[in-house]
Amino acid sequence: MFEDDEDREKLLQTLIRYKEKCEYSIYAYCLMDNHIHLLLKEGKEPLEQIMRWISGSYVYWYNKKYERIGNLFQDRFKSEPVETESYFLTVIRYIHQNPIKAGMIRNIKDYRWSSYREYSVTPKIIDKEYVLKIFAKDNDIAIELFVKFNKENNSDECLEIEGKKKNISDDELRRIIKNEFKVEAWTLQNESKEKKEMMLKKALEIEGISTRQLARVTGVSANIIWKL
Repeated sequence: MFEDDEDREKLLQTLIRYKEKCEYSIYAYCLMDNHIHLLLKEGKEPLEQIMRWISGSYVYWYNKKYERIGNLFQDRFKSEPVETESYFLTVIRYIHQNPIKAGMIRNIKDYRWSSYREYSVTPKIIDKEYVLKIFAKDNDIAIELFVKFNKENNSDECLEIEGKKKNISDDELRRIIKNEFKVEAWTLQNESKEKKEMMLKKALEIEGISTRQLARVTGVSANIIWKL
């Protein structure tokens, strides 16, 4: 879903724009590499319409930026109702701890693309008052308890999506390319057009890599890879 930080910023802007239009509330979000998590409360529009507008707007912008066509999302979004206060808080913690459980960071406060840090500063997207009042009436105490709760070790399981792609590092991708094609990743761009396209197409089938990552590792333009 995201090749760089501009893409992530664009999705956040899209959420803000349709938040005003649809009057929904957002209590937590987390932007991962190939999926996002959202905890929201419907306003004057049903969830299906909200997600249709958000995804449609973002995909249109994304396709134009990367000169591509077609769908970006593999499937329709998956959702579940949150009906109790305890589960509501569990879902918030689950969303904020996603980058930790994915091995991307060690400290929850270090992840830039979640709503966690918005709870202790002026929020950009989230509606934090309702959440903080669950912890305490005093705002400072509420934030302190919120931080403590979100950092707790747990075995929370919320909406688990089967078949989510794993993330692999650039070094791991380089090793895979070398083992598969018997060449260093950075030399792939020097191969003949036919051989280069064949290797790039096979590389794109590797689970967990993005077009931008493949371009970064091989030196081949992302636009060239998109058009394969």
